[in-house]
Amino acid sequence: MSANETTRAYDTVIVGGGHNGLVAAAYLARAGRSVLVLERLDHTGGAAVSTRPFAGVDARLSRYSYLVSLLPRKIVRDLGLDFRVRARTISSYTPVERAGRPTGLLVGGGEQRTREAFARLTGGDREYRAWQRFYGMTGHVAQRVFPTLTEPLPTRDALRRRIDDETAWRTLFEEPLGVAVERTFADDLVRGVVLTDALIGTFADAHDPCLDQNRCFLYHVIGGGTGAWDVPVGGMGALTDALAAAARSAGARIATGHEVVRIDTDGRTAEVAYRTAGGEGVAAARHVLVNASPAELAALTGDPAPEPAEGAQLKVNMLLTRLPRLRDPGADPREAFAGTFHIAEGYRQLATAHAQAAAGELPAAPPSEIYCHSLTDPTILGADLAERGYQTLTLFGLHTPARLFDRDNDAVREELLESTLAQLDAHLAEPLADCLALDADGRPCIEAKTPLDLERDLRLPGGNIFHRALSWPYAQDGSGRWGVETRHANVLLCGAGAVRGGGVSGVPGHNAAMAVLERP
Repeated sequence: MSANETTRAYDTVIVGGGHNGLVAAAYLARAGRSVLVLERLDHTGGAAVSTRPFAGVDARLSRYSYLVSLLPRKIVRDLGLDFRVRARTISSYTPVERAGRPTGLLVGGGEQRTREAFARLTGGDREYRAWQRFYGMTGHVAQRVFPTLTEPLPTRDALRRRIDDETAWRTLFEEPLGVAVERTFADDLVRGVVLTDALIGTFADAHDPCLDQNRCFLYHVIGGGTGAWDVPVGGMGALTDALAAAARSAGARIATGHEVVRIDTDGRTAEVAYRTAGGEGVAAARHVLVNASPAELAALTGDPAPEPAEGAQLKVNMLLTRLPRLRDPGADPREAFAGTFHIAEGYRQLATAHAQAAAGELPAAPPSEIYCHSLTDPTILGADLAERGYQTLTLFGLHTPARLFDRDNDAVREELLESTLAQLDAHLAEPLADCLALDADGRPCIEAKTPLDLERDLRLPGGNIFHRALSWPYAQDGSGRWGVETRHANVLLCGAGAVRGGGVSGVPGHNAAMAVLERP
């Protein structure tokens, strides 16, 4: 696409080629609309990409986002995507030391194995029965709520009636999640494993009255109507590559290296100004969809800026020559790392880490969780690496708000990475460093990304992976019919900051496309 000219008018211009923008582009182009996608970077995909981060190493990792739960199969079917996921055979493993000996809690591998693991850890069946009841409740909510994500927003009362379980409604929507966790479970480790789903990318305490933790937990347990988190075959880039292909084959035009700098609209027509390495240009449109944060939307339209957002996570990618051995003699590394491997995530540990970070200090025992993509899907490794037994590890750290990195991002990143890996090493029979592969330059294959790194690389506001605090999946004042509407009639928000946004779901992209197609 050439610069220094006003292009022909499009029905829809989409600002940003992340996965939600590509979903919207594919739906609209398939409906016969003329669509232009303008992407700032030299590639599409946003945070849902696969890259080879280590020099000379044939390992294509999901660099930022890494698991799939919230993507409706409806979108995959509607768009005819060549995209598959694989279920993890193990849900989680959490190592702990009890009575001076290393042990742990394995969830998965069949009901009997899970029951026995709970009994070994807690000394009886109480916690396992409580676990079954609690997740039976969330499973019921998932079945009722997940299908509504691609429908017009229900009212709060309508969603409550649809769930039809007052205990579940109170637990998830009205009282701080910590109340139910403490009422339901007695074991500190079990409580912590449950709470972690409320803290992924969300800086909150179990008893935070704003209920940020509840909203985060809700989206983590409703995916697919089951709450299961699956591994994308080929890595996360396989999804966005399939979406880009679907959009292009339907007739959408995708222009990379085009940074949008302004949106002018009178509510009926709009002009989208952009710049490229070669100059500047303007695209005219009836509708504009913004696959960027609410803060970026406000900057482009000249509207007042929303409340600042802040991320609170550390993302670490690693390549190993082998999985490390564990101190727990009953744990097989190929099972322990296949699911979510919880580190320093006991209930009291999580509360302490939050309190320390809220006071402006790095957590002394940083909580995090790891999983090994290549155990479930070895296709992301070159044939030689796979044959030699190499494995990937993805680590996601909690309770590290962006403010902690303001003084010196590089120095704090290294300090946090060292202390995070020390927490992992405490449960290993050998140092993780001994298992790290080396790149072509002889450097360990490990990279870490702080919230400030994500803000710089992807323009996530404050490094917040959800663009702002997650919303309830029902209509509230100003949320509109689909949850994508803005104060400008023909400008819609189709990124993670939309109502029912966050995560790799495609839901805001789908809903923005439906909102456009409903209009005359």
